[in-house]
Amino acid sequence: MPIPGNLLTTAMAVMPHTDADRALDMALSLDIPFWPQLPRLNYYEDMYVQAAEHFPGILLDVQKQTLAFSMEKFMEEFEGTMARFDDPATFDISKEYSQVYHKFLSMDFSGRPAIRGQLEGPVSFGLNVLDQDRRPILFDDTIRPFMFEFMAKRINVQLARLKEINPNAFMFVDEPGLQFLFSALSGYDTVKAKADLDAFFEMIDRPRGIHLCGNPDWDFLLGMDMDILSLDVYSNGDIFAGYAPSIQRFLDRGGTLVWGVVPTNVEPFEKESGEGLERRLVDLWEALAKKGIDRDHLLSRSLLSPATCCLVNPDGEKTVEKAFGLIRDLSSRLRDRFNLP
Repeated sequence: MPIPGNLLTTAMAVMPHTDADRALDMALSLDIPFWPQLPRLNYYEDMYVQAAEHFPGILLDVQKQTLAFSMEKFMEEFEGTMARFDDPATFDISKEYSQVYHKFLSMDFSGRPAIRGQLEGPVSFGLNVLDQDRRPILFDDTIRPFMFEFMAKRINVQLARLKEINPNAFMFVDEPGLQFLFSALSGYDTVKAKADLDAFFEMIDRPRGIHLCGNPDWDFLLGMDMDILSLDVYSNGDIFAGYAPSIQRFLDRGGTLVWGVVPTNVEPFEKESGEGLERRLVDLWEALAKKGIDRDHLLSRSLLSPATCCLVNPDGEKTVEKAFGLIRDLSSRLRDRFNLP
């Protein structure tokens, strides 16, 4: 089944809540729910820590909230990891690492158009996890191929579990690090990145796609073999609209776009209104229509979401929850405006 469109709602998973049930209620308030990641609840809920579970060589200190890598420890643990490489439990997220995930899996989503999971992607994971020499493991030619395969298996195991409770489940690969691939990082150029990511997506079951909040090379990203792309159009919409030919090719392949339009930080949120954000989106779609993209087809392959995650607001979860409410209202208004089913 294709990923739903027609301006239904979803959101990114990282949330500022310390109450797991309240965060889950917010996720369930959207058309396409997800299981929230709650780093303020405890360090195991951090998206990098969750991706690191059972990865050989990881040095995790929950008390100090640090995550690092040791090549010596990797060599000690590698054989044992490979012995368990066909065991789904090696790649699933345990109850210790996410309270919400397992509660989500126990729920009934038979009436939902889809549900969604997520995992930190290998590029971002590899950029943020440093080895004993303070070097990102992404640059290690020995570790990198294993890391891509390990993360692909993690995504597939989670997607299989989600499909058991809703056949239209799909996965976000969260890749904030992709925007840094084009800033002259030594040791990992874009040619190598494309080859690695193409091979990575070949290993991942469908439906699958990428979420990021930054501003990468959109031609590069839209050309990848994925089914959905989630982005922050509140900050990057005008730039993104400049890539109409790549957007058209992505849509022609059956791709879905998630328009992240409602800001979640206090200051920009308080400056905006539903009417203003509606105009912003409609203007973007009109600009793309002028470049040859059929608006009706575009909307049929579009979802709406808040623009970004946010953990830094002084009011905790309040503005984020307001943003969830606003995206629901915006979806309703736009669906009425364009007579969407």
